[in-house]
Amino acid sequence: MKPVMKHTMADEMPGAERGALSIIASATFLALVVFTAPLTTLDSMTDALRLTPDAQAWIMSGMPLGAACGLLTAGAIGDTLGRKRTFVGGLWLTVVSSVAAALAPDGTFLIAMRVIQGFGSAGIMACGLGLLGQIFHGESRRHAAAIWAASLGGGVAAGPIIASLLLSAGGWQGIHWLIALVSAGLAVAAAARLPESPRSGEKVDIAGSVLLMTGLGCLLAALTEARVGEAAMVATLCVAGVVLVLLFVVVETRVKNPILTLDLFRDMNFTGATLAAFASGAGVLALMSMVPTVLVRGLGKGPLFAAIVLVTWSGLTVVAALCARFLPHRFSSRQRVIWSILGCAFAQFLLIFADDGWTWAAVLPGLVLAGISNGILNASLGHEAVQTVPLERTAMGSAANNTARYLGSAIGIAMVSLLISEPTVEGLFAGWHVAVLASTAISLFGVGAMLFVARRGAEGPS
Repeated sequence: MKPVMKHTMADEMPGAERGALSIIASATFLALVVFTAPLTTLDSMTDALRLTPDAQAWIMSGMPLGAACGLLTAGAIGDTLGRKRTFVGGLWLTVVSSVAAALAPDGTFLIAMRVIQGFGSAGIMACGLGLLGQIFHGESRRHAAAIWAASLGGGVAAGPIIASLLLSAGGWQGIHWLIALVSAGLAVAAAARLPESPRSGEKVDIAGSVLLMTGLGCLLAALTEARVGEAAMVATLCVAGVVLVLLFVVVETRVKNPILTLDLFRDMNFTGATLAAFASGAGVLALMSMVPTVLVRGLGKGPLFAAIVLVTWSGLTVVAALCARFLPHRFSSRQRVIWSILGCAFAQFLLIFADDGWTWAAVLPGLVLAGISNGILNASLGHEAVQTVPLERTAMGSAANNTARYLGSAIGIAMVSLLISEPTVEGLFAGWHVAVLASTAISLFGVGAMLFVARRGAEGPS
């Protein structure tokens, strides 16, 4: 009697679908490597380019800000001019900006390139998940979303380690050269193997794109300058940011082909997923991303050691995202999101025990719980992002979800970076404890918002 062979969902996919999933997941993995590039190289960049605390905060948050500003535009361009074309364009933009970042002569130029790297990642993230929604259906879509979510955690896990190894081999520029090389290879493969989406040919909403980018930029600048800038300048940036974002909302209600169809927010499931994505970015993603900096500056550990410790979180995120599809189907995506954010909040609070004189192992319980919770959250949000919007707007739906995540992470990372920028170890940990409490509160806000949405909205697809 022959043994029965068990096949995974991936084994049952046609070759073209497996190839498309591999390219999209690899590019998403790369986008998160771009995101994590400074996590273990920040001190080296600071010494080489004489970065101020403000410049350090901008370098850490520049890429997520660029991604947040560019995602909706990339999603609209993808739905209008073709998702494959936009996806490939994002990869080539990553190539150019990464080469320029490696050659950066000063901090200001590097910050600009980090923002442009974010624009490139926006094309990858928005249209990558949109292409998955186009290619896969039913249970295979849930599996593809889990692979996509695992690639998020995989990029966060591998990025700091790769950057640390290249740092010891030749300097902080090494990670940017590698990103450029891999991006070019993926761009060629994507152009050859990914299917194109239908194109509407409508005019892209340039006015909305500019208003959103400048408005979010002003708000992040206000946050970054709040610690050392003049009160009048901070207030001016805040007012300008709010006005520009409000103008963006007005424009989106009047243009024919907006980068964000505001009617999508009438679906409570979509609104809840967007709020949860923002809370996860500003909460668990921002705080966990700064753990290597605390280990290096506060406890004197090496960058490679700090990157390996971070794998406790990011590696478990990959495993949990892949295993999320085995959760009982009676739990809706919304229920999974609520419970996983709550787990993230508790995990964040556990990091308050990291302090001067404590062993590095004090961060492990929080990292473990955050990894499990964050992985389930990523998988559930990825599924909701394409499940709660019409098929022709899947790129816009995924773009809105990732915009919220990256905007939250840009704000959260800037906040944590400034709080732990004190030159003394005592000051660093005092700021860290404030950051832990603030980010935990943000995650709890996300739970509260989801529960509020759950009361008002009918149960959607899970």
